[in-house]
Amino acid sequence: MIRLGIDAMGGDFAPIECVKGIRQYAENSSGKQHFVLFGDKEEITKAIDDAGTLSVSYEIVHCTNNIEMSESPTRAIAQKPESSIVQGFKYLCENKIDGFASAGNTGAVLVGAIYTVKNIPGVIRPALVSLIPRSQNKLGLLVDVGANADCKPELLLQFGILGSIYLENIFNVPNPKVALINIGEEEGKGNMLAQAAYPLLKESTQINFIGNIEGRDVFKDHADVMVCDGFTGNIILKMGESFYDVVKSRNISDPFFELFNYENFGGTAILGVNAPVFIGHGISNANAFSNMFKLMNTFIEREIIEKFRHHFIQSTTSIES
Repeated sequence: MIRLGIDAMGGDFAPIECVKGIRQYAENSSGKQHFVLFGDKEEITKAIDDAGTLSVSYEIVHCTNNIEMSESPTRAIAQKPESSIVQGFKYLCENKIDGFASAGNTGAVLVGAIYTVKNIPGVIRPALVSLIPRSQNKLGLLVDVGANADCKPELLLQFGILGSIYLENIFNVPNPKVALINIGEEEGKGNMLAQAAYPLLKESTQINFIGNIEGRDVFKDHADVMVCDGFTGNIILKMGESFYDVVKSRNISDPFFELFNYENFGGTAILGVNAPVFIGHGISNANAFSNMFKLMNTFIEREIIEKFRHHFIQSTTSIES
């Protein structure tokens, strides 16, 4: 039985939408999962009563406080050991749950992941990823979308590796095409980071690198994995979300733009840490939570962490020899 941990107090509509998400997921899942909900027991119990009986195995771990969205991540993690996020990571480190998800303070979840479960050996910095709709109803992967605003060239290479393993094993994309987001297709284009990263990506035998792509290519069927620094990636991600908002406000129905609805994917994985950790949108509703649980369950079932470890341990051993 897979044990899914969730910060039930994370998000603008917690805990009721989180509980509804669990109920929705349980009704549509044929597998066996055990949910561990971290947060205020009284509030969570009331939400369960309001949402209706949960037809899934669950338990509540009472936490006396919560990390708010506006709090400093590092300070909050250190000063609030009884918060739902910190307790969730404690259970994850003690192998009492198989994965942990939160729609709460993104920075706190990142800091918690890095300082508790820690990075996979060989991974310099973990990355946040996001699925990007493309033409022909395909999905691409954008790495990084906010974890690393400033990057070194070596990070972009690792983003390509992490993204390739993730896309190939979760979404069954064979030998994913990796591209570097740049201001031109030519090899010599870009800022210092792009110019230094290009040869690393080009010379690597660990990825299927196809060269640079421009901003106009992100939503086309050019590349499967698109790498950039987290500052650039976050801007692209938020711009994509705005497409959906504009289309909905004009009452336009289009299958392609419907793919920009964050609810369809629910959450994003932190790639490169030693355990499955997922971050949901702060405005997550029941459907978003349900889809995040589905993605996290698949991530755990297909042992993606072990695949990351195997790859980076092999790479490290090869370099040392």
